[in-house]
Amino acid sequence: MTAQILATLLPVFLISGCGTLYGHFRTPDIRGMNTLNMELFVPMLVFAVLADGQAPLEEYAKLALGGVVIVLGSGLVLWPVVKWLKLNPKTFLPPMMFNNSGNMGIPLLLLAFGESALPAAVVLFIVEMLLHFSVGLYMLRPGTSLWRLLRMPIVLASIAGLAVNLSGLALPSWLLEALHMLGGVCVPLLLFALGVRMLDIDFGDWKTGLLGALLCPLSGLVLAVPLIWLLELSGLQAACLWVFAALPPAVLNYLVAEQYRQEPHTVASLVLIGNLGSLIVMPVVLGLVFVYVHSGV
Repeated sequence: MTAQILATLLPVFLISGCGTLYGHFRTPDIRGMNTLNMELFVPMLVFAVLADGQAPLEEYAKLALGGVVIVLGSGLVLWPVVKWLKLNPKTFLPPMMFNNSGNMGIPLLLLAFGESALPAAVVLFIVEMLLHFSVGLYMLRPGTSLWRLLRMPIVLASIAGLAVNLSGLALPSWLLEALHMLGGVCVPLLLFALGVRMLDIDFGDWKTGLLGALLCPLSGLVLAVPLIWLLELSGLQAACLWVFAALPPAVLNYLVAEQYRQEPHTVASLVLIGNLGSLIVMPVVLGLVFVYVHSGV
């Protein structure tokens, strides 16, 4: 079991560590790298997985619903805590709700469960991204136009991939292979970019960051327990939802907070200390998940 956990996590931290090391000696254009990834490589992966007829999407409807409940439910669960501690909900809640399903989630699920987990990982990533750029932006600035959401390459790739999958259209194998190769670039690049971002950790607001590192996975896991039972999820999909629920805050929370001038330094602490805290949280969660999978539940 320990060997399986290490085999899953060590590549994640090794690639991220390479990003941190490289970023320490160089000044890579991380914004340009992330733009290329989010506008080309990630949409190619999303489209390729959704358009591939080998992944019947109707089988993932319950998993997608579970992802929606975990994202939105985390905000509802933590709302009383935020009010009690007199924290700014616009600053604290989005990082607790919108997790790192891209930089960490996709690579982690692939390493933990193999290529068979890719459709589930992509479905959960799409759910989190769509909610982030709709509900998340509305939380920071009510009245944000949905047109901005519809123009995103990831959203366009999702719509196109769903259309191909549901229509039953079979794309040529050479085209799917090219798309999968392009999409495959995004996984190590996501981890590398995460490592570079770790250099920006701000310990000035470490207490809030530490609180978020605890509450983010805890709120998700509290919701995942009844959800898996209510939605009758089992096997790989249940395991993926467990991991999804425990993921740390998405790096994108910091970029959005910076754009909307919503206490970006505090959000940076929440995001980066939360991701640092995943060094402790994820081995524990993966250990429980592997026990669950091997038990045949």
